[in-house]
Amino acid sequence: MTEQEQKSILTLCMLAAFADGAKDDRERSEIKRIADSLAPGAAVNLPTLYQDVLLRRVTLEQAADGLGTPELKQLAYEMAVCTCDADGAHGSAEHEFLERLRQALGLDSQPAQVFVAQADAVANVPLGHSEVLLPEPVDSAALDKTILNYSILNGALELLPQSIASVAILPLQMKMVYRVGKAYGYELDRGHIKDLLATLGVGLTSQYLEQVGRKLIGGLLKRAGGGLLGSLGGAATGIGFSFATTYALGQVAKTYYSGGRTIDTARLKQTFASMLESAKGLQGRYAADIEQRARTIDANEILSLVQKG
Repeated sequence: MTEQEQKSILTLCMLAAFADGAKDDRERSEIKRIADSLAPGAAVNLPTLYQDVLLRRVTLEQAADGLGTPELKQLAYEMAVCTCDADGAHGSAEHEFLERLRQALGLDSQPAQVFVAQADAVANVPLGHSEVLLPEPVDSAALDKTILNYSILNGALELLPQSIASVAILPLQMKMVYRVGKAYGYELDRGHIKDLLATLGVGLTSQYLEQVGRKLIGGLLKRAGGGLLGSLGGAATGIGFSFATTYALGQVAKTYYSGGRTIDTARLKQTFASMLESAKGLQGRYAADIEQRARTIDANEILSLVQKG
């Protein structure tokens, strides 16, 4: 993938992130942080790209013009859809943006609508689960195993080339936090979980953008035979992000809800930062499990996988 192609896809994803005009200061700051943190490894000047998007110095049509092949146009559209759906199914402003993008890329309407419906379904999977998830009183070891299983699954999803696989990571993280809270007697809703993640500096849209950036810059998406393929051989880039973030979120949620939600914001952030560093140290131990899990996932059953998660 050329530098111009990377730039076009990243620009379209950032334009999608701001399409609804509703991102708060925390999310905007997190997106800027991601652009700055990914910049050293990128051929594209990401901080400048971020400013160009924020200040509207680049248009959707200009970014779309940088993509010449049908495969890359489809990839860009799918990633933009998933960016819009990262914090829940998209609204009217995002719908208008995606329709403009579809037309600018010259994509057929029917397949595009099918993908949007699939992404919406994954993004809006209910948090609740009918099964009795954990015994009472809480078995801490069993809860740790649950968190680890989610982390391995999300690390595996990050390795898959399908855009829908990456967006599935976000509702699975929310379901994990829901399950941890419920284990300690808290019935959580999406709003509460989003606020907790935002407090920790883990925005849903910004997290998806970081996944996109790492995949593109790290070479996890490669051209082969006219198509786009993921590379398990470059696994470390994806694993280091999704596995560690999911594990740290789970452990912080466990600390927070087991303590009766009495931890203040500053300590929550410190705990998350510490857990994230610990989780990064664990990734090598579970790399083989993550790659093996990736090989067992049927990309056509992502929705079912999230529903069962």
